[in-house]
Amino acid sequence: MEADGSFINDLPKAELHVHLDGSLRASTMLELATEREVVLPAFSPETLAAYMAVPDASSLESYLERFELTLLVMQDAAALERIAYELVIDHAAENVRWLELRFCPQLNRRKGLKADDILDATLRGMRAAEADVAEFGGEIRSAIIVCGLRSHPPSVTSETAELAIAYAKSGVCGFDLAGAEAGNPILEHRDAVDRVHKAGLPITLHAGEGFGPESIRQALEFGHARRIGHGTRLFEDPDLLQLVREQLIPLEVCLTSNVQTGVVRNIAEHPAKLYVSTGVPISLSTDNRLMSAVTLTEEYTRAKHALGITKTELTTIARTGFEHAFMDPATRSNLLHQFDKHVRDARNQE
Repeated sequence: MEADGSFINDLPKAELHVHLDGSLRASTMLELATEREVVLPAFSPETLAAYMAVPDASSLESYLERFELTLLVMQDAAALERIAYELVIDHAAENVRWLELRFCPQLNRRKGLKADDILDATLRGMRAAEADVAEFGGEIRSAIIVCGLRSHPPSVTSETAELAIAYAKSGVCGFDLAGAEAGNPILEHRDAVDRVHKAGLPITLHAGEGFGPESIRQALEFGHARRIGHGTRLFEDPDLLQLVREQLIPLEVCLTSNVQTGVVRNIAEHPAKLYVSTGVPISLSTDNRLMSAVTLTEEYTRAKHALGITKTELTTIARTGFEHAFMDPATRSNLLHQFDKHVRDARNQE
């Protein structure tokens, strides 16, 4: 069966891997920069969006350089609240029912903002957006994944882990280690992930993007990972692929950004189709809506056109997002019930 745009847009979706500081609206970034007297390398939303979009076949490190610009306008509570609000609103417009946005609060403290104030402001924006969506008959729920950075000293990632734990019942749903993989193994941050795991907070770790399958193996063996961010290079280790399949460890697949960072040459060569056909659970995500110039609907559409993923497979991928989201059982049951009802109703109308 073919999957058209209306099917993809109408399909209830979960977004499990999107970075707050990589997903600003270009127009908002310009307005915030003007208000804060920050100089940017472009003077219109269109030219700024083009500048911020990373060229294909770059490296992960060059991809991450763009964050230095977005972070210039994310150092106060008002900016964080607005950016979080808009990110939830933008996802709701694509029929995303569950959103896990992630970021590293340590990067928003350059002007003295306290970590608690950073999370509080972000959560205010998220909750205000949820309320506004509900007022107009829509529904979206959102939570934060707190990121530690692999390049930070272990003491800092442990501090970040404690922040995540403190907010575990107040809007934070998980913990992540992000940033450059090469030369920054998870083993250096075992104290942080051990703390989070002991506290019962779910963990997803960036792995298998900027480094090989050994990074994925470490995430599973030492990082307590329940999901893998990207996991693109898993296919290079057939035994590990089999383990991931058997344990139903989902991969948070970000097609467009993987081309930009040079992990794959183009979407048609992405191993996501292999993972689907071999039973490895995957979800589709945007990674960074600004740097990758992509929406979640477009990621699904590219999976269909470039990889030949069918309507049935896209439906399974969408459901996988809800099945493996970091949410409480009651919320999961409710969202899966809504999802299944939507699918049944859509089939009855065919």
